[in-house]
Amino acid sequence: MWLGSSVIVLGGVTVADGAVVGAGAVVTKDIPGYSIAAGTPAKVIGKRE
Repeated sequence: MWLGSSVIVLGGVTVADGAVVGAGAVVTKDIPGYSIAAGTPAKVIGKRE
C-alpha cells in the first residue's frame, strides 16, 4: 500500500496490499488490492498490473 501526502483514512476502512491512494484523498470505503484510488471521497480509478 502507498498513501500520498495528506490522505485521510476513516476508521474501520481497509486499504489492501498493493493499493495506491493519491495525495489529498479521503478514503471512506475499503480500497481493493492493487487498485489506484483518488479524490474526495476516494474512488477507484484504475488497476495496477
